[in-house]
Amino acid sequence: MVKEAFVEAADSLFRDFKNKAEITSSIKALQLSRSTVTRRCEAMAEDLTQQLWKDIGDCQCFSLQLDESTDVSDTAQVCIFIRMVFTDITAKEELLTVLPMKEQTRGEDIFQSFKNFIEKTQLPVYKLVSITTDGAPAMVGRLNGFIAKCRQDDAFPDFLNYHCIIHQQALCAKMLNMKEIMNVATKIACSIRARSLQRRLFRAHLEKADCDHSELLLHTDVRWLSRGKFLQRFRELCPEIKEFFRVAGQAEYMQLNDGQWLLDLAFLTDLTNMLNDLNLQLQGKDKTVINMISSVNAFKRKMQHLSLKLQRHDLINFQNLASELEMQGMACLQLDSARYTEQIDNCLSEFDKRFQDFSLLEPVATFMCYPFREDADVDSLASKIAKLFHLNSSAVEDEILTLQADIELKSRDHGQFWNLLTEVKYPNMRKCAASLTALFGSTYLCESSFSHMNIIKSKYRSTMTDEHLEVCLRLAVSSYSPDYASLADSIQCKSSE
Repeated sequence: MVKEAFVEAADSLFRDFKNKAEITSSIKALQLSRSTVTRRCEAMAEDLTQQLWKDIGDCQCFSLQLDESTDVSDTAQVCIFIRMVFTDITAKEELLTVLPMKEQTRGEDIFQSFKNFIEKTQLPVYKLVSITTDGAPAMVGRLNGFIAKCRQDDAFPDFLNYHCIIHQQALCAKMLNMKEIMNVATKIACSIRARSLQRRLFRAHLEKADCDHSELLLHTDVRWLSRGKFLQRFRELCPEIKEFFRVAGQAEYMQLNDGQWLLDLAFLTDLTNMLNDLNLQLQGKDKTVINMISSVNAFKRKMQHLSLKLQRHDLINFQNLASELEMQGMACLQLDSARYTEQIDNCLSEFDKRFQDFSLLEPVATFMCYPFREDADVDSLASKIAKLFHLNSSAVEDEILTLQADIELKSRDHGQFWNLLTEVKYPNMRKCAASLTALFGSTYLCESSFSHMNIIKSKYRSTMTDEHLEVCLRLAVSSYSPDYASLADSIQCKSSE
């Protein structure tokens, strides 16, 4: 269709071109047969793969992130991304491979598939710094999980492993002691959305009421962000939901007339929106672990501050809660603030518990950002750096002291600071900087690639082979650009009628 439209438009587009006939002829000669398009995709993906393996060979170290999802044909696909750090302490993120799991997806099965990939491609595993996964038993099981199997294999070096920060943040949010609020809201929404007639009548009711929204949302536990959007929409439509049940002659849910339940719903909506903001900050490409730790720490400080403001009945940051109080004709001082500060404190405790692994990195990350702090505990810092990255503690301590006294380095721009350190004088500091830069804080890239996978291998293309799925996925997510000139020179074109 695109080719046909292009041919039709060519007469107008190139009307004033002297070589109009030549351009039109070239358009008509475009090769669009199914097998030709397949070969072109394979050739471009192969070119991208060659660029990737060149960078893997050139990089100083790398880290991996893994996640698993099932495609439309019920084949489990393990997606692996690599973050490479080069000698100038710059990083690049790329899709390493996609491993199809035809049978079981136990930790040992994933490991064996990855091991076969390593042997086939000669991946330089000795450069590995860390592996980031989700918290599934198949990945982090103590004895038979993927990480455990890697540690048991002599081919792997000592490496760090982390549980995806985004997953842990979502798990912290689930620890809020307000499950009953969520369950009731979901039950009410489902009672409206479950039947087509009921859903159409509710839409019509919202239209007559001239509401800003025309639909009631649902949410899924798999997508954390949907929870916040669902709660916000549900709370905004609560009056219309009550009126709809009354007009339809249906039994109302008593919670919709319970003032305390509505206050709890408003508070949960506010807090969930704040957690959503944090979740969005943690997502995206090229997010370093330092960025992510900073975002989590900033959120914790914000929650501590808001807890104190709640104790003073200051609701400026809790707009839904303040609005609900106003609708019920209550003053802020009448609010049972202790009920909600307890929820915030529980959330903060869960954050401290779940982010212990990353908290060990914090002093090292702080040093990498501010290496000339005079109040730094050099002994403790050197010990932590040596333990994390398997270095000699005494040598690290000596380099830190030398670095902090280096007048020339103090005058340099911090943007490329760690690249200015010479390998001869600061070998351990450069290794520390490269290793910290290589760390993945989440499995976001894997999860975003699964969205591409669901589009590429849809129910209309369910017979796509695993090889072609990887080809298309690489073309969709790669930051490399194919060498089109070289590829064009390497093929002999034939006209496609």
